[in-house]
Amino acid sequence: MEEQQAEAKAGSGSSDDRRNSKPQKEQAVARGHEALQLARARIQQQLEACSNERYAEQLRQALAAIDKQLANG
Repeated sequence: MEEQQAEAKAGSGSSDDRRNSKPQKEQAVARGHEALQLARARIQQQLEACSNERYAEQLRQALAAIDKQLANG
């Protein structure tokens, strides 16, 4: 990912940097949102397979935290 960013900066002029800054930010937000959704799905699967109530409670708390982040972002 860092290599791609370095290549993008090296291959573009200053006017291109200003034009591409918003899409890059939007892409970063989208990647973060996708990562949260993937983490949520993984935790949900773990919760469904869990037999330890204490661990299940931790997983439910993690789901709540992810849901809060998704709602805010």
